[in-house]
Formats: sequence, C-alpha cells, structure tokens
Amino acid sequence: MKIAVLGGGNGSFAAAGDLALAGHEVRLWRRNPNDVAAHRAAGGTITVIDRAGRREARLAAITASIAKALDAADLILCPAPAFAQPAIAELAAPHLRDGQVVFLPPGTFGSYIFARAARDAGNRAEIATAETGTLPWLARKQGPYAVRISGRGARLPTGVFPSRSARHALGVIANAFPNAIEPCGDALSGALMNAGPIIHPPLITMNAGPIEHFAKWDIHKEGTQPAIRRVTDALDAERIAIRRVTDALDAERIAIREALGYRGPHFPLADHYSRDGEPWMYARDAHEQLTDSGDWSERLVLVEHRYMLEDLRLGLSFLASVGALAGVQTPLVKAFLAIGAAITGEEFAVTGRSLSSLGLGDLDRAGLQHLLAEGF
Repeated sequence: MKIAVLGGGNGSFAAAGDLALAGHEVRLWRRNPNDVAAHRAAGGTITVIDRAGRREARLAAITASIAKALDAADLILCPAPAFAQPAIAELAAPHLRDGQVVFLPPGTFGSYIFARAARDAGNRAEIATAETGTLPWLARKQGPYAVRISGRGARLPTGVFPSRSARHALGVIANAFPNAIEPCGDALSGALMNAGPIIHPPLITMNAGPIEHFAKWDIHKEGTQPAIRRVTDALDAERIAIRRVTDALDAERIAIREALGYRGPHFPLADHYSRDGEPWMYARDAHEQLTDSGDWSERLVLVEHRYMLEDLRLGLSFLASVGALAGVQTPLVKAFLAIGAAITGEEFAVTGRSLSSLGLGDLDRAGLQHLLAEGF
C-alpha cells in the first residue's frame, strides 16, 4: 500500500520506519527543506530499534513537497501534535483525492479539522478522515535518523468522519495496522477515546516542581506515583461520562447489543496500568516497557511541553466543550485547565480547542450527530 507520513517527530519516524519495514511504500513529508536535504544525504533511511534489534527502513521518498507526498497515497498518516494539525491540514487540503483516507493517531478531533480544510479549499473529493485514541507506537527518536520503539498499539479504537465512509476507511487503515483496529463509531467517539488528555495533564502539572528543578526527569516513571494515579483515574471517569451522554442517541442499538451480551469498551485508563484487567490500547506490559526503556528521562520545559500545549490546552478544552454540550459536569477538566493557564500565563479557555472554535458552536446534539454521520 502507498502511505504518506506527515511530520518529522517521534511518532512520524516510528510510523514511517515501521510501515516501510512492513513492506509498504512510504513517503515522508517534512516541512523544512534543509531537514529533507540532510536526511537524503544521510542515506534516506530510518533506523528502527526494537526487540528485534536494529533494522534499516528504506523510504520511497523524503520530500518537502506535500503534493508529492500525497500523490497516489492510499493512506495519509499524520502523527503530528494537535496544535500542528490546522497548518498541515491547510497545506494538504488542495491535494487530497477521491478515496484517500487521512488517519490521525491520536486526533483531538483533528479528523474534522482536515475534512473542513478540504471543504474550505474548495476540494470536493470524497475523502474520509479518522482518528484513534493513542499513538500506535511508544517511541523516541535516537538521533536524527533513528527511532526506538518500546511498544506498539494492540487495540486502536477508531472513529471516522463522515461515519458513512467508515467501512472503506477502516479497511484501508487495517491494511497498515492488521488486527489492531477496533471501530468505535463516528469521529467524535474516536476523539473521546484520546488517552493523552487523561494521562498527561496530571503528570505535567503535578510534577511541575521536579520538572523545573532537575536537569532530566522521567515523567512516566518517577512522575507516576499513587497520588497522581488517583487523580488520573478520577479524570478518566469524566471522559467516560462524556462518551456515555454523547452516545445517548445510540442507546437503542447499545441496549440491543447488551441484551445479546455485547459491551462497548470505553478503554478506561486503569486498564493501561492493570496487570490483570481488560487489555488496553497497548499490550499488557507496555507501561513497563516504556519506563524500563529510559527514553523518557529527558529535559522537560514545563511551559513548552507537548503534554501541556497539546493534551492539556487542546485536549481538555475540547473535553470541556463537549461536556457542556452533553450536559456533563467536568470539574477536574476545568481545574486542570485553570492550573495549566496559571503555569503558562495563557488563558487555555480562550486559546484551546472547542466546538465553538471549530465553528460547531451553533449545532445542537442532533445537528452535530447528523454532520458526523453524513459530512458536509
């Protein structure tokens, strides 16, 4: 399959390297032409380091032309941070073609941003956009052209915009992630599976002291202590409550499924840390692999970190806005938004991502559900 990977960070390198090793034709787009030239001069490969050792993944192309990267691609993968999505979507929008699938792992409702960018550019191609609840790789770059993968996604709950295109979109994505994709409905359902805004805001704010004190800090190991875990579990409950209310219109279908013994998993965060609970998005020992790798012991800049600017600012502001639409109280979400705003000196309630900032503030739940199902 022909795959375009957008971005040059940890997730993009893991995606490009892993998918190339799986036999796909991968084109990597990087925004900076100087980075592209240097990567080509270094051989145009990505070294993937994992349990199998070190392997060289050769890419079909490395380019600063997003049109060249997207040309004839079946799947377009954008693992870039949520705050980079609007700019990338605007660049990609004119070049999207019928049948292409854009996949954001995870998305923070970025699937809607890509679809809207195409519409705003006058592009009427029949595309599908999708997102899942986590990055499919626990990965950190090891130098400019190597990436260590300490874990891979095992269950990726994925929502599609518009949901009428789900069958096609999920089939294309499953070709890249065999036996890992779990349909979870529309794009908002996929966005509300995002684990980052649940795991990371407590880590980045409640570890503010050691982050600013120590030259390096492993936020997932030293930073995940019992008191903080209790808060993340409580915060996760609000996300699940929002999903329940958002899915209220689907109550009859769910009632029928339950009568038949089916249950729709919400992927509670507690399962990620559990040794004997329901398998989560990663394999059972993923958290131990992450902490044992040592790759997350690094210098952290509190006010610039992705956990602060993406997961807290964008992710939690989005949860708060959906909670308001659904009539669900989210006191912890709002509390962490206030703490983040105090730390950074930025009003996250204003600069964050919400249904209103996305142009959806005038829709009621029925109108939003219709848009999610049918698209524009």
